[in-house]
Amino acid sequence: MIVRKSPEEVEKMRDVGRIVARTLRILSESIIPGKTTTRELDELAQRLLDEEEAYPAFKGYRGYPDALCVARNDQVVHGIPSDEPLEEGDIVGLDIGAVKGGYYGDGAWTYPVGEVSPEARRLLNVTKEALYQGLAQAKAGNRIGDISSAVQKYVEKNGYAVVRELVGHGVGRAVHEDPSVPNFGKPGSGPKLEVGMTICVEPMVNVGTKEVATLEDKWTVVTKDGKLSAHFEHMIAITSNGPDILTKE
Repeated sequence: MIVRKSPEEVEKMRDVGRIVARTLRILSESIIPGKTTTRELDELAQRLLDEEEAYPAFKGYRGYPDALCVARNDQVVHGIPSDEPLEEGDIVGLDIGAVKGGYYGDGAWTYPVGEVSPEARRLLNVTKEALYQGLAQAKAGNRIGDISSAVQKYVEKNGYAVVRELVGHGVGRAVHEDPSVPNFGKPGSGPKLEVGMTICVEPMVNVGTKEVATLEDKWTVVTKDGKLSAHFEHMIAITSNGPDILTKE
């Protein structure tokens, strides 16, 4: 069931979305190539959420052990933080969820670690633009498939592949609500977008094949061919004036 939010509820989600955006910004500014570990980033994320009196939405979710999901290089999503330092030339996706006052926020961004290769830089640029191509279709009266198709079309036009097994989603009083928001599909298909709907749009884009696999930890999703992957996510509200991005400071 798709739950439409009142203006008051959207404002509560905007507050937790701001917390998510602030956390991601500070985490990204804290990365020192060759020194910073994703375990340290996870601990910092927990402290930042504590400062805001928010709780990490992912910690304990279906048994996930940490506050932060990380995805380094060929990892797509849901990597578990480790004590291995991030190195110059890596790319790292940081995905954080937070809950405060009964409402959830969710956002992700993939960052370069120091200087990265032209291929990595292009992947980040294409994936981020694919997110905004999808958001441009997030208008009342359109359908989920209009978002999905816009993402897929832009990604494939640039020679990359969208992951099929993992999708965006509704969000509100739960971190995952209806509807699903795939990154592939046909224009005009799926549920109609209505004012008050709150969703996460989150392209996951691979340099090579769209095929992915899950590691033995049962969480970390990687590209099957070992090539790079990137992930960008915004939480938005559908309004009469287009998408309202809630995950920003």
